[in-house]
Amino acid sequence: QVQLVESGGGLVQAGGSLSVSCAASGRAFSSYTMGWFRQAPGKEREFVAAITWSAPWTYYADFVKGRFTISRDVAKNTVYLQMNSLKSEDTAVYYCAAATTISTMTRRQCEYWGQGTQVTVSS
Repeated sequence: QVQLVESGGGLVQAGGSLSVSCAASGRAFSSYTMGWFRQAPGKEREFVAAITWSAPWTYYADFVKGRFTISRDVAKNTVYLQMNSLKSEDTAVYYCAAATTISTMTRRQCEYWGQGTQVTVSS
């Protein structure tokens, strides 16, 4: 089992920045690709970004390229999503996830999910 605990969501004005974190623990979590998804009210959960623990390799959804940055701290077993130039349409619950590869993650075939953290961007 892998446990994922998100933190750091909140309210921010449009154009501002916010960072969310995901602390990972459990059996062999470092063998998984980590990533972030988001789900706005009435919409499907969508992929945002992914990162591998080693290398690391990163991959982003087109709508966040240049604005969001995913990173990881191996020593702290934590993955971060730094969000800049936030827009009202970025408002959603952000979920941390673990998958076997970046490819499976982008297809939402994730093994583990966190409980989510709310990010609200006011216009």
